[in-house]
Amino acid sequence: MKKKKPAYSVFSNFAWSLKMLLKYSKAAFFITALFVPVNIGLRYLEIYLPSLVVSEVTNVQTLNHAMISVGIIMLLILLGNILIQALGHIRNSALGIYRYKVTELVTRKQLTMFYQTYEQKEVRDLASRASMATQMRDGVQPLTDIVYSSFGMIENLLGYLLFGSLISFASPWLVPILTVAPIVNILSVKAYNKWEYAHRGKVADLDQKLGYAEVLPNDFRTAKDIRIYSMASWLRECYRDLSEQRAKWDRKIVKRSFLSRIADLIVILIRDGGAYALLIHMFLNGEIGVDKFVLYFAAISSFASWVGGIISCWNQANTVSLKLCDFREFVDYPEYDGSGIAKAADHIGTVPEIEFRNVSFRYAGAGHDTIHNLSLRIKSGEKLALVGANGAGKTTLVKLLCGLYRPTSGEIFYNGIPLADFKREDYYKLISPVFQEVRTAFFSLAETVSGKSTAETDLKKAEICMRQAGLGAKLDALPDGIHTKLNKKIHENGTELSGGEAQKLMLARALYKDAPLLVLDEPTAALDPIAESKIYTEFNDMAKGKTSLFISHRLASTSFCDRIILLENGNITEEGTHQELIAANGKYKELFNIQSYWYKDDKEGDDGK
Repeated sequence: MKKKKPAYSVFSNFAWSLKMLLKYSKAAFFITALFVPVNIGLRYLEIYLPSLVVSEVTNVQTLNHAMISVGIIMLLILLGNILIQALGHIRNSALGIYRYKVTELVTRKQLTMFYQTYEQKEVRDLASRASMATQMRDGVQPLTDIVYSSFGMIENLLGYLLFGSLISFASPWLVPILTVAPIVNILSVKAYNKWEYAHRGKVADLDQKLGYAEVLPNDFRTAKDIRIYSMASWLRECYRDLSEQRAKWDRKIVKRSFLSRIADLIVILIRDGGAYALLIHMFLNGEIGVDKFVLYFAAISSFASWVGGIISCWNQANTVSLKLCDFREFVDYPEYDGSGIAKAADHIGTVPEIEFRNVSFRYAGAGHDTIHNLSLRIKSGEKLALVGANGAGKTTLVKLLCGLYRPTSGEIFYNGIPLADFKREDYYKLISPVFQEVRTAFFSLAETVSGKSTAETDLKKAEICMRQAGLGAKLDALPDGIHTKLNKKIHENGTELSGGEAQKLMLARALYKDAPLLVLDEPTAALDPIAESKIYTEFNDMAKGKTSLFISHRLASTSFCDRIILLENGNITEEGTHQELIAANGKYKELFNIQSYWYKDDKEGDDGK
């Protein structure tokens, strides 16, 4: 398999990080920049101090002169260290704010990315790796470490030039000796980073599976199944297997990292040993005095640290840059959106007409269309039921209608306007859907219904919608009413909803939004027959002044609709009212008879009659 090159270079990530730092935390930018001259100045004073002491002694200066000269340097060193400590605390706080704000870019992308794009596994894997770039792992935090590397590189390059100029006065050979040798280290670390980047997908995929296996025992929804079906030992075995696979990768990573560091140690020995040997030779031949020997000796040591700093910053930059590539690639992932020519505000007060014109849709990697060349018109104010067996394409059709998918071919129209003319976020205002999968969070009942904070929620409207959806008895039984928080794990006085209650809450949310198009995808699947019957009785009131699409597997529940569409293999095979389809004696009647058979009191053939 061809290896994918990183989406961005190290220098591109340097520039990006500095740009983001200026945008989200100017204080962090300027404080980090201030570290550069302070650190360089402090390092120079530290190597100059021993040389100054030797000079004062060998030149037989007065005690007062020596104390003043040495005292000034020591005071400057003290003040410099205090300043660095103070700046460090302020910088860490400012960088924390920067990291939170940049991390928000991933969260925002996850929340707003085009659904069809985000549904793809490779995109969600990329999102997972992007999230990992915002976290601290093995002492590496890419978002802030790239900032340290950027300014660290500038600082070390300036220190290299300053101290290189200083030691070149002793011998012009010292600078190339101390500079050329570390190239071996750069190449070895680069090879390791390239290997790690090439295998990051496998590690990330394994981490996802391991993370799921770790969380599963803490998921209370699975507790009954795990116990009743004796799944505990099997789950432990899965966890052990995943842990062993992850441990093998850890060993590979440690082994390759260790080999790259061995090269660094050998280079340091050759580099520093050669430089010190040359300096000692010059001193023994009388080419430099004691004070200069001390100064150059310390300068060589410091110069070597500047060279090492350049290498370290470059290696660190390469490591975090590869992780930052995933972050930026996800945040910059190309988005689909409409042209924005059409405005939802122009259609809020209408009763819409919907048209599917020769629409086909095929999932990525699929061998055939799920929806194929489908044409359908939903009249203004019509209550349309969509039925069919599992896999017929009902939910896919709903996602196309909701703008969550784009047709592979063909076009969908809302009041005669192509959906592609609406901005996605704007078009969503026109739809109130209730999907099959029900998810609630830790917000209050009122907040869940409105999708907003309590301060922004019309509490009276929220309560009316909940009672209309069949939650009146539940509200009356709760001490805090609509302000009751969901999720007992987080809130001490929280409540847990049954499957049916959660489905009613989602219906209340759709009623609260009050959009012109109402889409109900199996809205009563988790309800008991009495609650289901009550919802159907009130459905006309819910759908009043709206166009509505109703999906159900229970054919008996569709009789209140104006028209019923039977979908098979992505195509419309039958349509009409309930009575018309029964009279047609086709597939609809066959499915209806199969379902209704088990509700008859006297089943022919059961007892031989």
